[in-house]
Amino acid sequence: MSCNGKRGEIIATLGGREWRMCLTLGALAELEETLDEPDLVALAERFERGRMSARELVAIIGAGMRGAGHDIGNDEVAALAAEKGVRDYVDTAVRLLAAAFPQDGE
Repeated sequence: MSCNGKRGEIIATLGGREWRMCLTLGALAELEETLDEPDLVALAERFERGRMSARELVAIIGAGMRGAGHDIGNDEVAALAAEKGVRDYVDTAVRLLAAAFPQDGE
């Protein structure tokens, strides 16, 4: 499976399956609402603190999956197994956020 990094897509393996994910504008709007943040700046600042709850991981990964067109709810996302456990969930969320909020020069 290939992805378009310029569009902010990533590939991650969860539940024994590869998933294409992308934090589209709609997915970011979903995250603002789910996490009760007023705007994109507040959302980015929230994640720059370097701490994420399990609820936030599920919300980020779920929004990324739906942004790429997958019909999957957060309850289903929360039930997906990861080979390396929490490390895989964190890595997936961090890569999604980095793709959506690239630093200068990326």
